[in-house]
Amino acid sequence: MCYMKFTSVLRTNLLLVFGFCIASILQGQELNCTVTVNADQVSQTNQQVFTTLERSLMEFVNKTRWTKRVVQENEKLDCRIFITVTNFESSRFQANIQVQSSRPVFNSSYQTPVFNYKDDQFNFEYIEYQPLVYNENILDSNLIGVISYYIYIMLGLDADTFELEGGTDYYKTAQGIVTQAQGINSAGWGQTASNNRSRFQLVDNLLSNTFREYRIALYNYHRKGLDIMADNNSTGKQIIAGSLRLFETLIQRRPNAFLIQTFFDAKSEEIQNIFSDGPKVDIVQLKETLNRVAPFYASTWNQITY
Repeated sequence: MCYMKFTSVLRTNLLLVFGFCIASILQGQELNCTVTVNADQVSQTNQQVFTTLERSLMEFVNKTRWTKRVVQENEKLDCRIFITVTNFESSRFQANIQVQSSRPVFNSSYQTPVFNYKDDQFNFEYIEYQPLVYNENILDSNLIGVISYYIYIMLGLDADTFELEGGTDYYKTAQGIVTQAQGINSAGWGQTASNNRSRFQLVDNLLSNTFREYRIALYNYHRKGLDIMADNNSTGKQIIAGSLRLFETLIQRRPNAFLIQTFFDAKSEEIQNIFSDGPKVDIVQLKETLNRVAPFYASTWNQITY
């Protein structure tokens, strides 16, 4: 009788421990990410390799534990990764990659876009069914390197919207991937690039005090502006307008800083919508600011009417 009772208690305890471990593993997954691989441009009879790649990448990004944080389901980073294959031969892929991320706005059901970035320099090798594993100490795959790099960039930007310069550690991890990638001889990682949009330059700019206004604006726009709009629409809009003026200081120091374009690539449509409705702000001054810091979206700013 005692033996049976002991066995029952032991089994119950083991089930509790097992359940706790499973819950901990699930909570360790920080992303809610969709991956799409498009191979419409490739003349390939067997499309299975692209389907397998898409499925493998979905599992890789969502099941890898990228940080030491324990996150709940509603705290996961929402992101999307689009890979367009432009050429395929044997196990060699030429492609471009577009990454997008968003985060929820406090006291609302709205998801605000944070990052929307396209990288045209994405070449890699992949053999169907090969395991995809991220190792922070070794990088021997450009596929793993590029995907992991952008995940840490997105994690960093997301953290920056909740805490001033909260994403620094994630950017440093991305910077470490850039350093390791110098040894795999693939495009997009170099310190010099004809269009000034290499992966090196993106993370280097994010960590540089020269571009600090970008990160301050990112925090003020989201945490001090958007997150209070449900309770105080007028004050929220004023703070958002003020955060956009920070870019004027940045362009005086670094005209044509491409970090500014990355901000407005994600935010232009949202800014138009915010200031075309609700409590009034000084639209004339706002448009002057926007046309100075982001003239490449002049047609969008012209649509801000009140």
